Amino acid sequence: MADRSNRLPWRFWIITLVAFINAVSFTIIIPVLYPYAKQFGLSDFQASLLTTAYAASQFIGTPILGRLSDRVGRKPLLILSLLGTVLANLMASLAPFAWFLFLARVLDGVTGGNNSIAQAIISDMTNPAQRTQAFGIFGATFRLGFVAGPPLSYLAQVVPPLPGISSLGMSFMVSAAIALMATILCAVCLPETHEVCEKFELAWSDFKLGRIGRSLQNPRFGRTFLVTFLSGFTFTIFTFAFQPFFLNILEQTPGRLALIFAVFGIIGFMAQVFGLEPLRQRFNIVNILAFMLAARGVCFLLIPAFPTIQAFVLITVIFAAVNSFPLPLIESILSLRSGPQEQGEVLGTNASFLSLSNAIGPAIAGVLVSFGYGLPFWITGVLTIGVAWFALSLRESVPAPSTK
Repeated sequence: MADRSNRLPWRFWIITLVAFINAVSFTIIIPVLYPYAKQFGLSDFQASLLTTAYAASQFIGTPILGRLSDRVGRKPLLILSLLGTVLANLMASLAPFAWFLFLARVLDGVTGGNNSIAQAIISDMTNPAQRTQAFGIFGATFRLGFVAGPPLSYLAQVVPPLPGISSLGMSFMVSAAIALMATILCAVCLPETHEVCEKFELAWSDFKLGRIGRSLQNPRFGRTFLVTFLSGFTFTIFTFAFQPFFLNILEQTPGRLALIFAVFGIIGFMAQVFGLEPLRQRFNIVNILAFMLAARGVCFLLIPAFPTIQAFVLITVIFAAVNSFPLPLIESILSLRSGPQEQGEVLGTNASFLSLSNAIGPAIAGVLVSFGYGLPFWITGVLTIGVAWFALSLRESVPAPSTK
């Protein structure tokens, strides 16, 4: 008979559904952000700054939202964050000028802490024995949203646009509508999971970036935050570099690139749902993290070594599976090492380090690509194996997985 004490609570599936809807809303705009920027006459470099503006704003805003959720409760901050996405995408769909589009991306980034708040809610409602499985399912469901988003973006572009909105702007409008669905679901169905022990108070120190930097010195979390940043930095170099490699070196079409994205999303979803929990039960969680990072690095090195479409598909299918594990494992480590009154801040800070890596990585990749399409893979492969070695140091202060 199954151990009912390890069965995930019903509220977990509500927050997971919210995460899925939110992921769909987010990924709808990914395929259109660049061509939409070109409609405003932006150069390629200026268009890339739209991604930087979002990631940098998220880096600043996410830990503040997480910290406030520790003080005033998870639910109101999650609703506020989702409403920020609704408003930002409405602004983007109706943007009359380029600077207004930038403003919309900044607003979406500043209020973009919904994922870390959702993770804090999961920590509130699960025990340590359930947590790694819960984060794995949550991450997999979020990844599944990345499969559904691009097709919806295509459909949004082919339907008759609303007055005053271009066909590309319709993707932002559909994204706003889906984010509104997530907001309503959260408001109606999700109970508050965090007992507020502090009075609401917003101090100037909450807005100081130095606090984020000092978090690296925290003996419980600092090295884990650094692993998050380094892992995200190396991964985002790959996410930019593999597209010109796929199109120019392998001589493939954009349509096949979209198909690859969908297949990878499905593989990642299956790996997280069915692979993470059995591995956690048999091996130390830090050892799993280090192995998956090392495997990711080896895949990076193999891609330019075998520049054929057949080898690329085989290598990246393996990559899609191993790449689905590091982030939920890191989040599980942080959750297990933090108390209930600090989990929102801790997970929010971790998300900020990830956002910072998302802002820096693509720019570095753009420089490396100018020296050759294979160079980013060689460099990020070596760096990722180094990150895997560093991740082993987390074993010193991480509790053993619960077997109860």
